[in-house]
Amino acid sequence: MSTILEVRNLKKYYPVRKGLWRRKRGDVRAVDGVDLHCDAGETLGLAGESGCGKTTLGRCVLKTIPSTEGDIYFGAEKANLSSLDRRGMKPYRRRMQMVFQDPNSSLNPRMTVGDIVGEPLRVNGLARGSELEDQVAGLLADVGLNAADMRRYPHAFSGGQRQRIGIARALSLRPELVIADEPVSALDVSVQSQILNLLVSLKDRLDLSYIFITHDLSVLQHISDRVAIMYLGRIVETGPSEQVYHNPLHPYTEALISAVPVADPAVQKKRKRIALPGDVPDPASPPKGCYFHPRCRYATDLCRESDPPLKTYPGGVEAACHYSDTLSLQGV
Repeated sequence: MSTILEVRNLKKYYPVRKGLWRRKRGDVRAVDGVDLHCDAGETLGLAGESGCGKTTLGRCVLKTIPSTEGDIYFGAEKANLSSLDRRGMKPYRRRMQMVFQDPNSSLNPRMTVGDIVGEPLRVNGLARGSELEDQVAGLLADVGLNAADMRRYPHAFSGGQRQRIGIARALSLRPELVIADEPVSALDVSVQSQILNLLVSLKDRLDLSYIFITHDLSVLQHISDRVAIMYLGRIVETGPSEQVYHNPLHPYTEALISAVPVADPAVQKKRKRIALPGDVPDPASPPKGCYFHPRCRYATDLCRESDPPLKTYPGGVEAACHYSDTLSLQGV
């Protein structure tokens, strides 16, 4: 299977400035040396607590914000996007799109749905006039809306319908890769399932690849082919979904999985939820050694002194833990 996206040692640091002269005193390490890849036709789930750097990573991949360091290779031609300026990025903008978390703030309230969905087509000179209307009507039909909705404004729709509009806009240029940033977190549970089913059907029909960002592992369990677990700007575990859910190799993954409810009451009753002590460390001053050790119940002196690298294990799983091969962790 070909790789559509590969990220190598990606970093995004925000300078911390203090004092009268606003001198730099350090950096907030939002993304801190991430290696990641997404295969063509794959859904890669990116999960972690709020503030771990998931959204920043997605925006760096799309180059809506500049990265501090690292390389981003895209497409079959392995183009290095990190070396491209704004003009050089233009051909790749059409091939990568984003679905935003909040459908309310991501849609212009002064534009009709037809203008919102059709804007990418107009800007890129792909359609005008009646041809544009026909394409917009087709896009709306793809996401379960009607052609008559083109004349309405975003405020006239429910949250789920607004997210469908956002998805239609993202698909208007027929991208190869879609980054979905918490696309269902602001929706009711019943609507969440509809949007997830829509994304799955569109992926199969349009041959899309997804990077699906969320803090909810129960969502990823049903939609992702592979998952990557992120903590404090770093990937701590990645691998095939079933392998990671049923046999986690990192204590942070174990804690996240323990919070995922199981439909069987008898099984759920036997499971023990792991409550992580303390708070996520300050990304401007991360702990020495393993970033997770202040909250890890298995931590030893080795964890406090040495930063574990991502190591490969059977089944295609990678984990950054000194004791992944000796711990017996709880899965779903």
